[in-house]
Amino acid sequence: MRRFNLHTRPLARDDDEPPGYGGRYARVSEAVGATGLVVKLFELEPGQSICPYHYEYVEEWLVVLEGRPTIRHPGGEEVADPGDAICFPSGPAGAHKVTNRSSETARMLMFSDGREPSVAVYPDSDKIGVWPGNDADHVIVRRSANVDYWDGETGG
Repeated sequence: MRRFNLHTRPLARDDDEPPGYGGRYARVSEAVGATGLVVKLFELEPGQSICPYHYEYVEEWLVVLEGRPTIRHPGGEEVADPGDAICFPSGPAGAHKVTNRSSETARMLMFSDGREPSVAVYPDSDKIGVWPGNDADHVIVRRSANVDYWDGETGG
């Protein structure tokens, strides 16, 4: 049996994240060999966010373990409490951003379907990200870069 202890496992930090997005994390599902569900543990110090405001075309869940993060959603913002479980539905209704505006560290688990290809939409920056299942082909573009379906497909 493979296990992951949420209290004792060390967390990683990405060195390339911009200011305000410096949370620590651990890929729980990878550590235990899961293949169908993505589970990540996040720890956010005051003033940090997990990721930009976005939505995906899969359901995502957030479970607050410690602290009181602020959740931005299509209806506004709300502070979550320890023990809260929050579902972000698929599509625009599930848009969200998790930020720690409190003075204490926040810890939370996020769950989502791990299937690829996957798509994320970032309304604030008008971007769309596509992850087809390998790092070499993933792309993030502005919606304004949209071309016609037949663009470049017909010769002259």
